[in-house]
Amino acid sequence: MADLTSFKRPNNPYMTTPASQYRPSTKLFSKNYVVSTQNVLLAIIFFAILLRLLSAFLQGNTVTVLPGIYDQISYDSLARRLITGYGFSFGEMHWPITAANEPTAHWSFLYTFYLAGIYALFGPEPLVARVLQTILVGGLQTYIIYRIGEKTFSKNIGLIASAISAFYIYFIYYSGALMTEPFYITAILYSLYIAMKIAESPSKRQDLKLGIALGIAVGITVLLRQVFLLFIPFLFLWIWITRFRRRLGLPIISTVLSLSLVVLFIIPISLYNQSRFGRFVLLNTNSGYAFFWGNHPIYGTHFIPILPPEMPSYQELIPEEVRHLDEAALDQELLGRGLQFVFDDPKRYVLLSLSRIPAYFMFWPSSDSSLISNVSRVGSFGITFPFMLYGLILGVRRNRSEQGNHLLNLVASPAGLLLVFAFVYTGIHLLTWALIRYRLPVDAVLMPFAALALSDVFQRITGKTKLAEAN
Repeated sequence: MADLTSFKRPNNPYMTTPASQYRPSTKLFSKNYVVSTQNVLLAIIFFAILLRLLSAFLQGNTVTVLPGIYDQISYDSLARRLITGYGFSFGEMHWPITAANEPTAHWSFLYTFYLAGIYALFGPEPLVARVLQTILVGGLQTYIIYRIGEKTFSKNIGLIASAISAFYIYFIYYSGALMTEPFYITAILYSLYIAMKIAESPSKRQDLKLGIALGIAVGITVLLRQVFLLFIPFLFLWIWITRFRRRLGLPIISTVLSLSLVVLFIIPISLYNQSRFGRFVLLNTNSGYAFFWGNHPIYGTHFIPILPPEMPSYQELIPEEVRHLDEAALDQELLGRGLQFVFDDPKRYVLLSLSRIPAYFMFWPSSDSSLISNVSRVGSFGITFPFMLYGLILGVRRNRSEQGNHLLNLVASPAGLLLVFAFVYTGIHLLTWALIRYRLPVDAVLMPFAALALSDVFQRITGKTKLAEAN
């Protein structure tokens, strides 16, 4: 450990304790404290994995319809078809309206390969896939949230953030679901963490290593859910702004390297789609369907997350004259029609988008929801949402007190990147389609702010300050 008599205050705008208060005798900086921090983190990770394993076993070795995770039916069916030699297709008419034995690109190729790989090795045993997934996600997601919290605020804030995420019911529930969310959220967190490291890297050699890591992380993320493509420009813009503000030089080579790797991840899928559909499909055929359904005039100006039985089904909303098209052609046709809805009545589109806010940030119980959904919603987001909001206010105030009122000072900070992601990602879904599970990546990213708020409340109640200050 470094000589604490020459300890310098970390360059962290969220630490307000004067450097003179850091003494060699302070237990927080002793060897015992470092070991304790590691042990606490390991304990948090252990319980995170344990709870997620429990979720996996409760969901069992069969794939059934459960609230919020209906997509696992499709991924299970697709993986079984893949290992029996039928390729990416279904044996019967399937969502959205893909004909039997016709090619589909509606679903993540990468996650389907994961599930098919497990089935090929162990037989079509969903529980094996669930267990492996919960172990990977429980460990990695919890650890990365700790590192993000540490880099954004402090070690102890990182520990609190990781603990909140470990017991977050939504994350526990979805960790065992055979769908993209668990890996997707983890990949997003890792992408943001690597971006933070690039933003502070003083070494060109380190830039190259981190550029490769970021390219792989972003490549995996977009293969899981292509919606992340819309955030990529904001991610690299943040890196460049932050490097410029810190006078570390623009990361031209690492940016080119990262983006090149992302393109290399995408090209095989695009070529495969071209060979099957005879037209260009970048990754998946789902954006057109989503935008068409999410902005259909049937809603008027009040969005409904899931159409109830008394209303027409999503398939019935698709015009009869275009149903003969293959999945890729229909996706492009519906995207055009969805955009036309916007052009025909921009005012309705604005009001409809605003009406998605309650559906996206819903934290209260509903009589229309199942017991599982209500318990998950209130027991996770319902509890942490006030802390997230309070933490956002605290983070912004501390940045202003340390760095001044200039907006770029806030943006060019680790907290700034988390806020940029939360704002942009939320905006994307408010403008298209809002579901609670689409908000889960934002929940994960806001964990450090909830931890900061919880620390502040603890400090105010007990009068102790070390909880939030130790780094």
